[in-house]
Amino acid sequence: MTPEAQALAVFCGGMLLLMGIGMNMALALVLTGAGMAWVLGFWDTQLLAQNLVAGVDSFPLLAVPFFILAGELMNSGGISRRIIDMAQAWVGHIRGGLGFVAIGAAVLMASMSGSALADTAALATILLPMMRERGYPLPVSAGLIASGGIIAPIIPPSMPFVIYGVTTNTSISALFVSGIVPGLVMGTGLILAWKWVLRRTPLPADPALPMAERVKATVRAFWAMLMPVIIIGGMKSGYFTPTEAAVVAAVYALLVAFLVHREMKLAELYGVLVRAARTTAIVMFLCAGAQVASYMITLADLPSVLTASLGTLVDSPRLLMAVMMVALVVIGTALDLTPTILIFAPVMLPIAVKAGIDPVYFGLMFVLNGAIGLITPPVGTVLNVVAGVGRLSLHQVIKGVNPFLFTYLVILTLFVVFPQLVIAPMHWLR
Repeated sequence: MTPEAQALAVFCGGMLLLMGIGMNMALALVLTGAGMAWVLGFWDTQLLAQNLVAGVDSFPLLAVPFFILAGELMNSGGISRRIIDMAQAWVGHIRGGLGFVAIGAAVLMASMSGSALADTAALATILLPMMRERGYPLPVSAGLIASGGIIAPIIPPSMPFVIYGVTTNTSISALFVSGIVPGLVMGTGLILAWKWVLRRTPLPADPALPMAERVKATVRAFWAMLMPVIIIGGMKSGYFTPTEAAVVAAVYALLVAFLVHREMKLAELYGVLVRAARTTAIVMFLCAGAQVASYMITLADLPSVLTASLGTLVDSPRLLMAVMMVALVVIGTALDLTPTILIFAPVMLPIAVKAGIDPVYFGLMFVLNGAIGLITPPVGTVLNVVAGVGRLSLHQVIKGVNPFLFTYLVILTLFVVFPQLVIAPMHWLR
């Protein structure tokens, strides 16, 4: 067996074994990378340490902690609640209106935080008790909220796009632009699926609010609505980079929470910072561990080995894209979005580029597929968040999410078969 084949066996077998015994994903990546280094004859503790540091020594990655902090400040400072209140004022009177509120709020909040977990937790905390009180079927309601939460990684500013861009050296600004239309398509798909799910479910319709009340709710959400305008407008006009946009988002959310809404006390800031720091530490440790494995994958030239094995598909870009998307759907059942990006994006992107696939389009499809994995059982991180907040069993949430998961898979298939649905608006917006 060649050293390259041994390295591939160590990588695949090591990851499966360590994941199977429940080891922390970042530590599993480090140990797997160390095993590959031993097999390849590159064992050097100094080299491993240098790669650990290099994995987080990146200016664009500074966007990650600030976007996480912005999401925490939004939830604690009343910004998220005002977005939901505004959506409730405008569409809450429609039959099944709370579901449409969840979808609209998910799209709006996605344009501010970029974190699926933060958005899902905020939506579930506020809307699930209201849905329970008004007789909505809880499993499907929880499934809808989970499905709405994963729009956050697609609509800019997106934390997974930042990680993908840093990992694969792809333009983060271009990735941000590529996610606008697909994110809106996802929201539209959820609306159609929600209508279909409720077609035979009798639900009371709330009375429509007077126009004055709707306007009042919109005015209350003005500062929240201004946030994505500042972030996306600033990046589009060139006033700041995606990394600087994350800092602007965090500072803006802090000022609004303390000076405008005044719903957050100084004593609460410590808890917000601690929660943001914990989440940041998890993500950054994953990035550091993935760099070790990625470096060894490069030394073993595994992308070339994989390209050779897929050689016949390189001449058929759509078929190659379909095969890789199916593989990522399977991977998404076991891996979270961030480790999926860190492990597989550097391996798959060179193959896609060799086949003539637009690298930004591939990045969008990769992250979209990974986001769908967040609501795919048995792991489904977002499903666990909704189950915990809503005090439901994971089985109930999995059952309820199925119609929306099917809708997303249909959208993913359409984007594979008709790539211009993504590429044309992406180039127009750029």
